[in-house]
Amino acid sequence: TTAAPTPARCASMGTNRRVDISARTDYAIRALLMLAEQAQQPRQAQLADSADIPVSVDTLASRQTLPRKFLEAILADLRRAGIVVSQRGPSGGYTLSRPADQISLGDIFRAVDGPLAEVRGLRPHETSYNGVAEPLPVVWVAVRASLRRVLDGTNLEQLLTGELPAEVRHLAQDPEAWQNR
Repeated sequence: TTAAPTPARCASMGTNRRVDISARTDYAIRALLMLAEQAQQPRQAQLADSADIPVSVDTLASRQTLPRKFLEAILADLRRAGIVVSQRGPSGGYTLSRPADQISLGDIFRAVDGPLAEVRGLRPHETSYNGVAEPLPVVWVAVRASLRRVLDGTNLEQLLTGELPAEVRHLAQDPEAWQNR
């Protein structure tokens, strides 16, 4: 998988691109929200066992208007990362591997796009510079820490219910957060 562009990656590529949340990550989170919602649905009496009812790729793709083949590849990454479980057969599909409150957005980002932040293919703490750029790794580590704080501190359950962590709500309430720069 390819890591999402970060300020560090964009700087090393010599571009003026912004940090993008990839389509893979967006689609993964949207599909997983549907699985989390399905897991919360009241079960019929005859389905009293603990297994969740699987949701098919077709259902996930159509309800969120996602490209089916692309979603299949994303779900395969999520399965390999242990976030979803697949079930084959006519009533097959996908379910969450654990409760939604135990799956962070950071888990999802990493499963489909790799590390949250890299600088020229290195983790921020692995970088080093000489001279005037010597303090730069501290900034790259701080960028990664801020991403971790939001993404690892927010789980699917919170997103599904809209009860986001106080820190996330606080950051989003800043009018400057909504301004393009």
